Amino acid sequence: MKPFADRNPVACKVCGTPSGLFGVVDFHKSCEEARGRKLALSGCPVYYRRCGQCGFVFTDAFDDWSQEDFQQRIYNADYALVDPDFVEARPAGNARLVAESFAGSRATMRILDYGGGAGLMAELLHAEGFDAATYDPFSQFNTLPDERFDLITCFEVMEHVPWPRATVQTMDGLLTEEGAILFSTLVQPEMFAREGLGWWYAAPRNGHISLYSTAALALLFKPLGMRVASFNVALHMAYRRVPSFARHLRLVE
Repeated sequence: MKPFADRNPVACKVCGTPSGLFGVVDFHKSCEEARGRKLALSGCPVYYRRCGQCGFVFTDAFDDWSQEDFQQRIYNADYALVDPDFVEARPAGNARLVAESFAGSRATMRILDYGGGAGLMAELLHAEGFDAATYDPFSQFNTLPDERFDLITCFEVMEHVPWPRATVQTMDGLLTEEGAILFSTLVQPEMFAREGLGWWYAAPRNGHISLYSTAALALLFKPLGMRVASFNVALHMAYRRVPSFARHLRLVE
């Protein structure tokens, strides 16, 4: 981890606009602080930047980390301490959401849970009659599939990726012609400029290194010819044309 940050602006990882320093937090800042659980200070500062054009907030402190670095320092045996819902509650809840939302298409659609951890969500969907698979570079499902999918789910993943444009390009390459990406990531609140990195979701110990505005999400998918529809501040869908299995969601064409 870089002990110091370059004071000069660097290119926004979404739109390329020069982005200056925005704030700094200790590496051990986690989402569990919102529940009153605070880790001891690590002594490692993590500097974030904010794009003045699209509002995207990011850090380059982990840009040179290998997959092994992430596994040792973030996605290690203690990860469940800072994200206890990751193990069971979140994948179970997401499986219910997907199963209920697309019940009428369970016999015809193929689903990939991108960043799906140990594969519980896909397992639960399979039990509901869906054709579902898992990909996660930090689990046993670390081989990128060579087939295409109608729906890619990507729950609480986008805030973890150091190179968001590369991530959405990879997912796009796994979609069928009329496929869509259903993803969750919490967008910055209205008062984010005032709240700054005090926002509970800005949490490097959780691996939250990319924090999106609504504008940043739109710009991220635009080069792929995709638009983003947001169901709420956390749940979104990216698509080119509304898929037949999502017609009932009344998305804008």
